[in-house]
This record gives sequence, structure tokens and C-alpha cells, in this order.
Amino acid sequence: MFRGLSAFPLTPTTEYGIDEKTVHTLVSRLATAGVDSIGALGSTGGYAYLTRDQRARVTKIAVEAADGVPVIAGIGALRTSQVLALAEDAQNAGASAVLLAPMTYQPLTEDEVFGLYEDVTRELSVPLCVYDNPGTTHVHFTDELHGRIAQLPNVASIKIPGVSNDPAQAKARVDALRALIPETVTIGVSGDWTAADGLNAGCDAWHSVIGGLLPQTALAITRAAEAGDTARAITLSNQLEPLWALFRRHGSLRVVSAAAHHLGLIAEPNLPRPLHGLTAHARRDVIAALDSTGATA
Repeated sequence: MFRGLSAFPLTPTTEYGIDEKTVHTLVSRLATAGVDSIGALGSTGGYAYLTRDQRARVTKIAVEAADGVPVIAGIGALRTSQVLALAEDAQNAGASAVLLAPMTYQPLTEDEVFGLYEDVTRELSVPLCVYDNPGTTHVHFTDELHGRIAQLPNVASIKIPGVSNDPAQAKARVDALRALIPETVTIGVSGDWTAADGLNAGCDAWHSVIGGLLPQTALAITRAAEAGDTARAITLSNQLEPLWALFRRHGSLRVVSAAAHHLGLIAEPNLPRPLHGLTAHARRDVIAALDSTGATA
């Protein structure tokens, strides 16, 4: 399950609730495209802005729309009790696995982060992916902490941030972590503009923002890396540099939101307040980037 392309779709949201019909459509098109798994309620899915009931509903819709493709549901929250409740909801909704980022307001110690995963994995009956995303959570995992957590029951994968674009450095990064975790625990990479480098360096999966919008494009990169065609994977990724540059400048969520609207996949508004969409100028840049890549819905 934690191999290949894990596509992370948006959760279209207004102040009045979730656009359930569009959630179903977005997930269904990913399943039809042949992605390996679907990451519902990741950072792109806006999990931190949704209520428990909304998240349970999104997971249920995603499982139904995925039609057998594994759904990995995000369960991150500030308090352990909330995480446990979300984990129960995800399992009841039929999620194949859960994704846990250690959200925080007060800075967490390493022992507190470990304790969170210890408490949650003790109650789980499905696999868990450790969601290492310091850009949003401000929690910085050491490899030693990953090694401790990876020994816990039901921990099946670790999602790491983007790696270096230097092949030797990227491989050294992946190998260093691999040496500290069980063979049964896979490594996934995020940071879309470095994903090809991560896959070529030995990561097992790509947790992909763009995969939730342009699954065929992301699949081509993933399959090239899986086949050992490292040069093609890099070439295909480099063709998306206009989008990657906008991801780095504005944040991937805002860019994908604007791109999905331009492609006719979602209505507006679709981001939870206080988040705003891109300015008119930035939207023109998104459209130009899509045109340059030949991307279509």
C-alpha cells in the first residue's frame, strides 16, 4: 500500500461545509487513473481546518469513491484524545491506513512525539504512516526518533520531506534513515519538485500534491523511477518546473486550488477561511504554467 503514487486530493470547502459531490468526483477520477493509493485529508485536503464530523464524512466518501483503491486518512490533531477519536472514525469509515502528523501549538519534545505515536498505534487495527512535515507542523524529526517510532506496532511507513537534487546526497539521506528502521517499514517522499530525486534515491512512494490534480502526469514520473529509468523521471519532473516554481512561491495548496478551478474540477470558494485564494496576477501565472505543461483535466 505504501508504495508507488499516493495522490492527495483537495477537500473543497466553504464556510457552510464540504462540497461532498466534488470530493467524490475528485477521488473517483484518481481511482480511474490508476493511482496506487489516495491520501484523503492530508495537508492538501485541509484536514486541520475540518471538524471531526466533516473528516469522518470525507473519509467515508473517499472510500466509496475510491472503489477498492486504498485510502489513507489523515488523523492529525492537537490532542491525543482527538487523534484517537479520528483514528476510530477513519477505521469505521473503511480507511485502509491512517496518516499521522504531530500537530502542535506548544513545542513538543521528542518523548512527547514518541508518546503520541505510542498511544495511537496501541489502539490501531490498520497500518500507520508517520507524516514528517515540518513546513506545516513545525515538528522536526531526527532519524533516531524515526527509528524509535518505526519499532511500534502498526507503523508501516514514514513520509519524509523533500530530498536533495544531488543524487549522491539524496541516496545518502534515504540510506541513513533506512539503516535505522525495520525492513518492513517503507519510506515515502513529499515535496513534489524533489519527488523524482527521492524515488530515484530509493524511496518507495511519492505522497503527491500534483498527483491529486494531474494523476497521469504524476504516474508517468513514478513509473519511470520504478522501472529504473532515472533520467526519464527527472526529465518528466523538470517539465513541471513552472508549476514547481509556483509551489515554492505561493504554497502548493493555493496553487492546486487555483489550477483545479481553472481546469473546471472545483468551484470557488474552495479553501477554508482564513486561507485566501491566489491573486488575479498569480492565477494568470498558474494558467500559463498549466498551458506550458499541456496539463488537462
